[in-house]
This record gives sequence, C-alpha cells and structure tokens, in this order.
Amino acid sequence: MPQQPRVFASPDELRAAVGEQLGRTEWLEIDQKRIDLFAEATGDHQWIHVDPERAAQGPFGTTIAHGFLTLSLIPSFTPQLLRVEGVTMGVNYGVNKVRFPAPVPVGSRLRATAELAEVTEVGGGVQLVTRVTVEREGGDKPVCVAETVARFYF
Repeated sequence: MPQQPRVFASPDELRAAVGEQLGRTEWLEIDQKRIDLFAEATGDHQWIHVDPERAAQGPFGTTIAHGFLTLSLIPSFTPQLLRVEGVTMGVNYGVNKVRFPAPVPVGSRLRATAELAEVTEVGGGVQLVTRVTVEREGGDKPVCVAETVARFYF
C-alpha cells in the first residue's frame, strides 16, 4: 500500500515540522523511453544517454539517465511525501543546491525522501526549503540530492 503524504494544514504546522524526515515515495523505473523523451525535450542527445550500443562500451556498461532528468522527477515525488492544505497557489521558486553523486543506469528504480529544512514568511504565504534525496534501488550513494524551494500562498 502506498504511503500517504504528510498533510500540513497551516504555516504553523510546517514551521513545527522543520528538521523532520518525511517518508519514502513509491519506486519509479527509469526506462530508455523516458531517457529518450527527455533527450528530445532538452536537445541533450549525448551518446551516454541515447545510444545503447555505444554506451555498452562506455564507463557504465549501459545508457544512463541525464542528471537533470533525475532532478525533474522531484515534482512527481513531492506530492507523495507532503501536501499543504488551504493554499490558493503553490509555485516552484527554485533550487538552492543540486548534486548528482551517482549515475542512474537504464532500468534503475528510484524513490525519494525529504526533510523540511526551512520555512520563512513571504508576502501572503511561506517559502519552504526541502532537502530531497533520490536513491537508486541497490545503490550505495544517492543519485540526486537537492534543496528545492517552493512558495505556498494562502
């Protein structure tokens, strides 16, 4: 059974949860089709991502997902981890820091966890900094660690 997201009903509840770890998302498999579609969308057709034959002879023995593809999955993972109620609008405001400590070979399964790092007041709402860690099943290092910044207006 999938984990239910942590629900926050107010800015005060968000502030009270700073430093807390949220659960884990469901696993998501990264197939070659997803990698190819990302390459098409971004124009990044480097062989290590899109040429399975050549990549088989490369350093990872197969194609790997783009780092920015892994980063772009965070908005699909986050709703599995948290939900803020009573907002009129939520926006992605940016990313403070991103690292890709390990590659994502095609066929990998990924999931994420997060920690609420900071909540600050902004006009009409709050700004939430969340430390998101994306891991690969069977991997010994995270594949992406990012501090995302979102704003929720009430």
